[in-house]
Amino acid sequence: MELFKQTNFDFLGHKWPFIIASLVLSVLGIGSLIYHGGPRYGIEFRGGMLMTVKFAGPPPIEKIRQSLTAALPSPPSVQTFVNDARNEVEIGTGGDNDAALARDRAIVIDTLAKTFGQPGSGKLDLNNSSASQLASRLSDPLQRAGVQMSDVQVNQLAAAIVNFRDDKQFSGVLTKIDDLRGVPGLTAQVLTVLNQECYTAPYNANRSIDIVGPKVGADLTRQAINATLLALAGMLVYIWFRFEWVYGVGAVLACLHDTIITIGIFSLLNKEITLTVVAALLTLVGYSMNDTIVIFDRIRENLHLNRRERLVDVINRSVNQTLSRTVMTSGLTFIAVLALFLFGGPVLHGFSLALVIGIIIGTYSSVFVASPIVLFWHDWADARRKAAPVAPLVGGAPAASGSRAPSASAPKPAAAKPAVTVTKPAASVTKPAASAPKAVGGSGSAGQPGARPAARKVR
Repeated sequence: MELFKQTNFDFLGHKWPFIIASLVLSVLGIGSLIYHGGPRYGIEFRGGMLMTVKFAGPPPIEKIRQSLTAALPSPPSVQTFVNDARNEVEIGTGGDNDAALARDRAIVIDTLAKTFGQPGSGKLDLNNSSASQLASRLSDPLQRAGVQMSDVQVNQLAAAIVNFRDDKQFSGVLTKIDDLRGVPGLTAQVLTVLNQECYTAPYNANRSIDIVGPKVGADLTRQAINATLLALAGMLVYIWFRFEWVYGVGAVLACLHDTIITIGIFSLLNKEITLTVVAALLTLVGYSMNDTIVIFDRIRENLHLNRRERLVDVINRSVNQTLSRTVMTSGLTFIAVLALFLFGGPVLHGFSLALVIGIIIGTYSSVFVASPIVLFWHDWADARRKAAPVAPLVGGAPAASGSRAPSASAPKPAAAKPAVTVTKPAASVTKPAASAPKAVGGSGSAGQPGARPAARKVR
C-alpha cells in the first residue's frame, strides 16, 4: 500500500527551516537544563518518597505546601497532575537514608490529618483506613449495638466497605458515610455504628506511596546513562560496517539530536525523568535509527544504479521513494502513543509524552538532519579534493610525495625524453675480402634489388 506515488519533493532544498528549528529547540532545552541544574529526576533516580493524594475536590495546593513546609525538615515538592479532573496531588520528599524517608512519610500523613482531618474527634478516618483497621474499630461497637456478627463476618464487611470506597465511582474518597448505602449486606444498624465511630476526611493519602533509597537512585541513574550511550555506540558500529562511517555518524547524531530535544522539552515543561521515560528514550533511539537506516539503504541502492547522478538528487529521490513507508509507520505509531498520552493516566503520562515528542522529532530528523550531514560531508570532501594543488611532474615522477596522482580517466602528460647524442668512432681496420659473406645458392640474383654479386675465387 502506497499513500504517495511518484512524488518529487525537494526535501533537501527546504532543510534549513528544520535545521534552524532543531538548533532553537536544542539551545532552549540545554539552556533550561543549565538553569535548573540538570534534568528533574524522578524518585527512582534521586531517592526519596513520592506520595499521591486524592482529594474530593480541587486540591488546595498552597495550603498543602505551607503546612508540609512548616512540618518537614526540607521543603517538599507539591504538584498537580496534568488532568486536573482527577483532583490528585503529588507530594515528594528527599532523604539521605531509609530512616529519614520513613520519618518524612509519617510527618506527611500526620500533617495532612491535622490540616484536613478531625484527629481530635476520636473517630476513625474512613477514607484513610485499611480493612483491618476498620474491622478492629467496628468489632466491639457492633456487639454493643446488638449486631450479631462473628469476627469473620466483620472482616468481610470491612473489606466490602473498603472495596466500595476504592471503586471507580468514588476513587477512594467518600464525601459522607451515607455513601456506603450501596454496600451489599450493610444494614441500618451497621450504618448507624459507622456514623458513630468513623468520619470521612476530604482526601485519601493511600493512593500510591513509593520510597527509594539514595544509593539505589544513584545506581539507576548510572545504569540509565550507560544503557543510552551503549545503545548509540552499538548502532554506530553497526552502520559503520553496514554502510560507511559517515553514515553511522549522521545516524547517531540524529538520534542524539532527538534525545537532547526530548529531554530539553521535558525540562522546559518541568516534567520528571523517570524509569518509564528512560524506556521511552531507548525506544525512541531504536525507532529513529530504524527510519534512518531505511533511507540510507535506499540511498545506497540508488548510488549503485546511477553513479554519475548528483548526491543531492539521489538523496531526494530516496526520501521520496520511502515517503509512504515513513508516513504510514510514523503516523500509525503516533496515533497509538497519542491515545496513551490522552487516556493512559498519570502512570503512563511521562512515557507517552516522550514518545509523542520523539516520534515527531525523530521522523523529520531522519530526513532533515541525518541526510544533510552525509551530504555536507561529501560536499566538503569533494571541495577539499578539488582545491588540493597538484605539483608538476619532473622526470616522470611527482615532485613531491604528497601530490595526488591524476585520475585514471584523465589523459596522462607525455614524459619529456632527454636528448642522447651517440658518437660512432670511424672504422680504422679494413676487413679482408675473405670475411665477406658468401652467397647462398638461390638466395639472391642480380635482378633482385639488394642482391650481392657472388665473390670470385682467386688463385
